[in-house]
Amino acid sequence: MNPLVGDVAGNTDQILALAAAARDRQAADLVVFPELALTGYPPEDLLLRPELIARVTAALERLRHELRGITAIVGYPRASVAGLHNVAGVIRDGELVAEYAKQTLPNYSVFDEKRYFLPGQAPCLFLHEGRRLGLTICEDIWEEGPARQAVEAGAELLININASPYHQGKQAQREELVGMRAREHGVAILYVNLVGGQDELVFDGGSFAVDAKGCVVRRAPSFEPAELVVEFAAESASEATGQAFAAPLQPVPGPLASVPDEEAGIYQALVLGVRDYVRKNGFRGAVLGLSGGIDSALTLAVAVDALGADQVEAVLMPSRYTAEMSVQDAEEEARRLGVAWRIIPIEPAFDAFLWMLREAFAGAAADVTEENIQARCRGVVMMAISNKAGKILLTTGNKSEMAVGYATLYGDMAGGFAPIKDCAKTLVYRLARYRNRLAPVIPERVLERAPSAELAPNQTDQDSLPPYPLLDEILRRYIELDQGISEIVAAGLPEPEVRRVTRLVDRNEYKRRQAPPGVRITSRAFGRDRRYPITSGF
Repeated sequence: MNPLVGDVAGNTDQILALAAAARDRQAADLVVFPELALTGYPPEDLLLRPELIARVTAALERLRHELRGITAIVGYPRASVAGLHNVAGVIRDGELVAEYAKQTLPNYSVFDEKRYFLPGQAPCLFLHEGRRLGLTICEDIWEEGPARQAVEAGAELLININASPYHQGKQAQREELVGMRAREHGVAILYVNLVGGQDELVFDGGSFAVDAKGCVVRRAPSFEPAELVVEFAAESASEATGQAFAAPLQPVPGPLASVPDEEAGIYQALVLGVRDYVRKNGFRGAVLGLSGGIDSALTLAVAVDALGADQVEAVLMPSRYTAEMSVQDAEEEARRLGVAWRIIPIEPAFDAFLWMLREAFAGAAADVTEENIQARCRGVVMMAISNKAGKILLTTGNKSEMAVGYATLYGDMAGGFAPIKDCAKTLVYRLARYRNRLAPVIPERVLERAPSAELAPNQTDQDSLPPYPLLDEILRRYIELDQGISEIVAAGLPEPEVRRVTRLVDRNEYKRRQAPPGVRITSRAFGRDRRYPITSGF
């Protein structure tokens, strides 16, 4: 399911409707929902508000009274005298028959659960159709202890509910880990995951079941809400142990949804992240500045795929330095994607600012200041249109630019959401080519020409930055792998460039603090993933 964080009543409606559909349409006798399904994940400091906990308590009462004819496992926060726990509750015909408190609380990367929750201490089993089923929650399955406790207590099947956010390669990691845990304990595991965008996080679904040998035998689609109907059956006594007592439960093999390849998965994450951010926050659509460059072209394609062409507006804002081919390519992109677009030259505003500042700038040579003024003229125009239309302004900057500060505060950084904020420049090109394989929406010339901010005569990005393949490799090692300068140089990268790039990363933390949120697709994104001081002598 795709909940809305904080909307306890709406999430409860969704749970009841999905449970009824599972019972009536699928003839299911047990329905499993994700971690913290009642509140959405992560609720963050909403958990500190007594009113949220009161709403959860009321929602549980409603579920007890209205859920009938099916057993449901639901995630929610539970208050006790000692504090809050992250729990999975089993509700059946008016009764809360079991509750399990999450034991392993993650407190790294994007997770901050020790700020809010106390760990549970004990396994939890409940009887269903005469079988003992064990509960675990998300991080519990990544540690050996909780699963072992449940199996030693007699669990014949483990159910693991999750709010596991996406990053590149995450589904393969999950399936490998859960398969290993199943083999260790000789028990099948059902892994149920959340789906949807929540600020910078994207939850990709992809729920699955593994048998006791660790093989994935059922898998739900990724990046969309879905019902995965899994039948569990006992092996025959001869197949199991040759004994007469009950044989282990195993998931019956069935259709396996495919796991998207890397580019497809990243692109789907961007689309889902934009769609949910815009719709869950009540915007009427999106608007963005279209420059004729690769970043804005990809952002436009993502926006259209997320919201529909009728909900997206593009604005071309040429200046004295804008190449005619840039305008032509931007117009072609808008036409191919079917969006409304307009041209608003910034030259009158730029001239006005230069005239207003003529005395303040007297005797000073033109420099990056004038370049930034152009970007800020565009920022003012775009924010005005955003305000007037009630549409969110999508920024088009990528991770490479944000890392080294190759962006203008209150200019191209102005906006409400940054779809490709966590995509390195080299990845932007890969994603653009992937999108063109689906349909050629980005002109080939955009993919071939040298990238440029077009804020000065004959300007290219490479005038100020190392070649993007080199830059992105330095950034990957410094930001995502936390390697130091000596380690990066030892990997064969040129020391002068390594020192220059890492210095730029450190100096531009203040800019990143003022950037809009964007979709997280790597294991180390700028935002809640990476919290560095602005003022630092490191």
